[in-house]
Formats: sequence, C-alpha cells, structure tokens
Amino acid sequence: MERVRIGRASKSVLMVGLRGVGKTVLLDRMRELAESSGIETLREEAPENRSLPALLAPGLRVCLLRLSRKERAKDLAQRALRALAGFAKALKVKYEDLEVGVDLEPEPGLADNGDLERDLLDLLVSTAEAAKAAQTALVLFIDELQYVAEEELAILITSLHRISQRRLPLLLIGAGLPQLPGRMGKAKSYAERLFDFPVIGPLPPDAARLALEKPASDEGVEFEDAALERIIQETQGYAYFLQEWGKHVWDTAEDSPIRIRDAETASVSAIAALDASFFRVRFDRLTPAEKRYLRAMAELGPGPHRSGDIAEQLGREVTALAPMRSQIISKGMIWSPSHGDTAFTVPMFDQFMRRIMPGDDWKR
Repeated sequence: MERVRIGRASKSVLMVGLRGVGKTVLLDRMRELAESSGIETLREEAPENRSLPALLAPGLRVCLLRLSRKERAKDLAQRALRALAGFAKALKVKYEDLEVGVDLEPEPGLADNGDLERDLLDLLVSTAEAAKAAQTALVLFIDELQYVAEEELAILITSLHRISQRRLPLLLIGAGLPQLPGRMGKAKSYAERLFDFPVIGPLPPDAARLALEKPASDEGVEFEDAALERIIQETQGYAYFLQEWGKHVWDTAEDSPIRIRDAETASVSAIAALDASFFRVRFDRLTPAEKRYLRAMAELGPGPHRSGDIAEQLGREVTALAPMRSQIISKGMIWSPSHGDTAFTVPMFDQFMRRIMPGDDWKR
C-alpha cells in the first residue's frame, strides 16, 4: 500500500482459504492499519447475486466525499463524483440493484457509455487520480470475492491492470474461498501476474496453543497440557473452532487449571453449538438433492474425493451429477482442488453431514 501511495508498482493481494480460518479478521486488521496511516479504504462483502457496480458504487461515493474535503484533491474528487453520477445513470438499466445518490451532474463522456468495462475503468481512474492528488492511496477491501460473476470479475481485473500500468494509487485486497484463484485465472489469463494469492490455513500447533493459553493466562487461568492437546486435536487448528472450544471450555471449567475432563465436556457443547449455527446455516441453503450429494461425499471421508467415487455412492453417472456439482460450487459449499476432485469448503463438514443425516436412509 505504501508503494502505490508513492507511485511504485505493487501487486494486489487476494487471500484464499476455507471457512473459519480468519480471512475476514485479517482483512479487517489490514484495513485498520491502512486507515491509521491515512490511506483511503473501501470495505465491502460480495453477497451472492449482487452486481459489481452495486457493490462498489456506494463505498466509492463515501471515499470521494472524504477526498473532496481535502483542498488539494477537491477538484479531481468532484470530477470523480461526476463520473460516478454518469456511471450510475448509464448502468442503472442493466444493473437494477445499482443504487447511489450523487448531487452533482454527470460529465458528458465520462464513465457514462453504458459499457461496464469502459465505465468502470473511467470511474476507478478518476477516483485514483483524486487519491493521488491527496497524496494518499485508495484500497478496495472486498470479502467473499468468489461470489462476483465471472464476467464482472474479468472487467475488474482489466481495470486493475490498466490502473497498475498507469502507476495510479489503487489496490485491491480481497479474500475468498479456495476456488478464487481458478476463477480469476479463468476470467483473465494474466490474473496470476497481477495478484498474490496467500493461502490462509489452520494454525500450527504452537500458534493454536497460544490462541488458547494467552487469553486465559491474562485472566489468571492456566491449562493442563492434556486439555490443550485435546482441544487442538478436536479443532484441527482452525481459528474459528479454537474460539468456540475456548469459549465452551471456559464456561465449563470451575477452577484453574482447565483439565482434560473440562475439554471433553466442552467438546460436546461446542459441537452442538456449531451444528446449530455455523454448520446448520450452510446446510439449510441446500436442496434435498444437494444434501444427498454432500452426504455421499461425507460417506467417503473429509476429502478431496473423485467425482466418480461420489457418483458411485449415489448410483448415478458423473455427467448426470455435473450440473448439481456446479450449483453447489456456486453456493460456496464445495470446490475443486484439481480436475475431477471435489472437497468441502467448510472444515469438518463431513462429520456434520454424518451427524445430521445418520444411517443409510439418505441413499434412498
């Protein structure tokens, strides 16, 4: 971010990983650090079925209003606001979810062609020029990027590429599920040159121990080694699960140190809490047929699994199941680590599926 602020090239960053590893927490911490050094930021989460213009426009308006209050950037920020007005007016017909109010009149010919590729570039260039005049940078922080439509993802990549070539101070720092690098590469073949894709995974054992020990120690409470080992084994080091087990073991234990029996009791309540919320909200988004597909995956274990093996569990042909598999991928429940392989995006979801659909009834 500091490199682009002073006009030097730098790659945008897209963090990828399973659910519950801490991508969103990292994204928000980076944003805090950026804002503390005077960098302008936009923070959005991309929901399913929302267009890219609707995602970006309201946040860009807020950023430009802030930049317009800086004397050295006032004129360029107001020009960018006129670009935003033209952008919204020209694209409102195609993107009905695009809602943004700008008091200024559009500037004819600026981001108002009705072509998203040309208009988004004009809008982002105008915004980046205002940030440059203010001697700062603009960083777009976007979570759940895998939900952005592929065509719109390609347009965003193209815009970022051209902005990078002009050495303008605008970056994207995003996060998404493991399929994101593949989607970016499919959208634009040169995406790998524009972005770094750090993989965020489970915490290593030493860090997982620290995540449990330090908050407890700050309150004068210790853990027995056996209790820590049990929790780390149960959670597999996933950050969100460590939080859940930490909460439940704290509520369970009556005194210090926290013992193995406390960890065992907490495991029961932590799993019940995850089943009722973290896992259940994802399960409820699935159709009955999609639930059977994931249950067949769970029958094979945590994965990844070959598509043929899943089809065999269901007594179906791979080709007949391909559309359903694609739909479940689009819902963010599974991904393809390599051609023909399928894996869960939610850690330990195989165990949940076996709990919620026990026995063999699902096969019928």
